[in-house]
Amino acid sequence: MLRFRSLQEWLSSLPVFILLIIVVVAGNAEQTHTRLLHIGEYFWHDYFMLRADIPTPSCNPNPNIENALKKLEAESANQDELEALFEDEPFNKQAALQSLQSNKKICVDKHHLAQQNQARITPSVVTFRSLETSIAIISMWAFKMQRTILLLILFICAITCTVKQQHIAFKPITTLQDHRISTLAQLLGNALLLFSACAYRNSIYQSTTTIEHPEVYLLLILGFAALTLVNLYQLFETKKKCKEDKCSSHSSLSIPLYIFMAGFAGSYFFLIEGHWAGLAIFFSLLIDQAGLFLNIGLYIWVGMLLRRTLLGDLVFKTFIPWRMSPELLAVVAIIVMAVPTAYTGASGIIIIAMGSIVYEELRRAGARRQLALAATAMTGSAGVVLRPCLLVVLIAALNKEVVTDQLFSWGLKTFITTIAVFFIFTWMTKCEKMYLASPREAFKPFLRTLTPLFPYVFIALLIYLAYVNLLDVYMDEFSAPIILPVIILSLIAYEKIFTRIVQIKIPEKQSHKFEYTIRMASSESSVHIGALLLLMGLSFVLGGVIERSGLLSGIPETFASTWITLSFLIMVLVGIGMIMDPFGAVVLVSGTVAQIAYNNGINPIHFWMIALVSFELGYLTPPVALNHLLTRQMVGCEEIEKASLEGGNFWYRHEKILLPMATMGTTLLLVAIVPVLIQ
Repeated sequence: MLRFRSLQEWLSSLPVFILLIIVVVAGNAEQTHTRLLHIGEYFWHDYFMLRADIPTPSCNPNPNIENALKKLEAESANQDELEALFEDEPFNKQAALQSLQSNKKICVDKHHLAQQNQARITPSVVTFRSLETSIAIISMWAFKMQRTILLLILFICAITCTVKQQHIAFKPITTLQDHRISTLAQLLGNALLLFSACAYRNSIYQSTTTIEHPEVYLLLILGFAALTLVNLYQLFETKKKCKEDKCSSHSSLSIPLYIFMAGFAGSYFFLIEGHWAGLAIFFSLLIDQAGLFLNIGLYIWVGMLLRRTLLGDLVFKTFIPWRMSPELLAVVAIIVMAVPTAYTGASGIIIIAMGSIVYEELRRAGARRQLALAATAMTGSAGVVLRPCLLVVLIAALNKEVVTDQLFSWGLKTFITTIAVFFIFTWMTKCEKMYLASPREAFKPFLRTLTPLFPYVFIALLIYLAYVNLLDVYMDEFSAPIILPVIILSLIAYEKIFTRIVQIKIPEKQSHKFEYTIRMASSESSVHIGALLLLMGLSFVLGGVIERSGLLSGIPETFASTWITLSFLIMVLVGIGMIMDPFGAVVLVSGTVAQIAYNNGINPIHFWMIALVSFELGYLTPPVALNHLLTRQMVGCEEIEKASLEGGNFWYRHEKILLPMATMGTTLLLVAIVPVLIQ
């Protein structure tokens, strides 16, 4: 059935899709331009000299030196007395001759260089440099526009998320009271951010500093103004889908988390410091790292695209012949998801990108809802310490005491520890005996399930080899965001063409045309990008409040023992993880808590392993439990409600919370204590 774009899709999904494609094209253009420069140098020595025409110099390469010398001598002799007073020495004929000869040589060299350049600029050079410079222009333009593109994506997605009322909150909006309280709170919070953005722009224009990127300050104002107007409209709109209910104190839980952060930070900046621009200044830290957060948007988009392919189903079907028990399959899912987490750099991003796939496949394998939710919530928690995680790279960049190789080496040990602990807890709490089919029985069916994956592997490998051989680009934390969209879009195109040719029966979500699939994935992405980036921006603001308030300055510089130091650090780091996103937390901890650890003799690498595991424990620990909120957003509220109705003892009724906390808590204790005991 043909489905036309709605007005919301024209105003939201399509612009976001275009902006994300621009980011991908610009990233590939940058890599292509670098490669073209190497190719140009390979075929034409000193190609950099041929990138532009050198005009014929205006100087004379064959001057009459004798006449010029006589002219200079005559001019010196005709000076009046006043001019002669300022001459250091009388006219030196020999020095003047050497100067004229030197100028002639310079002029001859310029003409020679110009002639060489003009002789070497052949039609092939002109064609090649036209291509190279055109791509360079695209790359440079995109780099200059990074901040603008990020703000456009952020606010378009944030407005979409606000209209659909799908911001990250403790509970969804289900009643009219929820709708009114949440909307009113958003109206006040966004109005605070709008006021701060206006104050920020005024302070910048009143200062004497050079204003760079003036469009950023205007877009901040327009973005928060648009959010405020949407909330104002929603406040007087009756939501037909909401049901009336009695007065409930739980309605405040439907207020988005970023609004709580904005209210708390606004109260501090406005009432205590009187710093009207404080909110916007720290929010703009997100814009200063535009490339990083554009990559986050791309990862979410890739996840939504991947969700609409058959790849997830086919991968998990390879485990069917082994007849794994649900607990064992959960362990395998954690291991498999660690790889994409290592590239995205944050567990929250991978939950949004692939959480629904993990949950659906675990449920299909017979896992109870509580176990499936637990595994989904900690989908990426084990992978944040693996190469080439961007968080680890950021830590090394901000702390000269550590290097990435050391961190990744310890990170691999931490990863193995996390998997082992998770396996032990699932084994101890299993409902039935863990089982796995024998290799003799499962191996041949397993090979048959691999067959449908060969085309996917071939296409992905072909594209990757093209990047390696044509552009000399390898998959890492910097190139993955621009390579993965190309691979996934190619896989979707393959599925649409292949299934149409062979006319095989496929699930409904993969049965649509290519355009519809991309459209729906972009629509889903816009909601999640808006919710997550707003939360990250306000996390920077909250970090600014903690830093400026001196909340951590009262911490003693030294403690009585290593054990007291570790206990204190763990409590602080878990607390930070409960209220901040990982990137903001790393920036805050690098300038505060890390120095305390170093002063107390804690090995820097040991400290950062503790910090990363503590952050993940914080994201899984109530009352905030951000990863659980993201899981609910991906799997749906109905599944969460059904999970709460599952019976069993206390552990099984609350397994989605207890299993991740027990796993990461035990891992944290092992990571913190064992290195001290064996040193």
